[in-house]
Amino acid sequence: MSIRQSKRARQSDETHGADVVAMTRDDEAERLLQFGAMGKAFSLLETIVSNSSSISMADLVRETGMTKPTAHRIISVLTELGFVERDHDKRGYVEGPRLIQFALSTLAAAAPRGIRHAILRALSEETGETCNFGILSGSEVIYLDRVEAKWPLGLRFESGSQVPAHCTAIGKLLLSQKPEGQLKDLLRTIPLSRYTDRTITDADTLAEALAAIRESGIGIDDQEFIQGVVCIAVPVTTAAGELVGGVAVMAPEARLTMNQALGFVPQMQQAAAQLGETFSLGAS
Repeated sequence: MSIRQSKRARQSDETHGADVVAMTRDDEAERLLQFGAMGKAFSLLETIVSNSSSISMADLVRETGMTKPTAHRIISVLTELGFVERDHDKRGYVEGPRLIQFALSTLAAAAPRGIRHAILRALSEETGETCNFGILSGSEVIYLDRVEAKWPLGLRFESGSQVPAHCTAIGKLLLSQKPEGQLKDLLRTIPLSRYTDRTITDADTLAEALAAIRESGIGIDDQEFIQGVVCIAVPVTTAAGELVGGVAVMAPEARLTMNQALGFVPQMQQAAAQLGETFSLGAS
């Protein structure tokens, strides 16, 4: 088989795979509708969170197959409960704060029981330091899982803890991956509070630092959030290239210098690849 034929065959397989996924989603959506109001509510929620931007009522009706009055009635209840809200332009619907918190709480509770926790623990044992796995939520990082180092001097954060994005390694890493226009808007609105004398509180200076992180692919917190603590982070992506979070190693600077921390990057990237595979497989 020629290279061109091989490429065409691979593209055909990928297209077929996408069609199968779409059919599976359609079948599942139809099945949910059979469970009455609860099934329809979940169908609407799944449709909303599967869209990267807000979705109009007309599109919700079209994608779920519900009648407009039914969709309106259920969306009204979900909005009142805080699971759904109108976007800032009032043109469509997005996930509400209660749904976001519900999802984060679920992930944080499930993390210590799953494959991902084992991967993070192995990285902590290999580096000898505290390791985090976190995601970006607005202007904050949510630690979905964490393994503490076996040292007397520990940095105590629980799974589910929220820390500022602009001065933490995972936060800066994930901010750096935002589209330029979206990042500019974000830096104009998020609070750039000072935590140490090294915290970057100027939006333009932070934008320059994020550009450097985008190039290197390594997030750096050199005592910017906690005085005397250094931290580095690498991205976690799925096999399809979707960015899902970041994995970080952090330690007191007295025990681990920034240069020493950067020496852990290969092990961190290997752990990040393993974590990415669990999302591709749908592991918990």
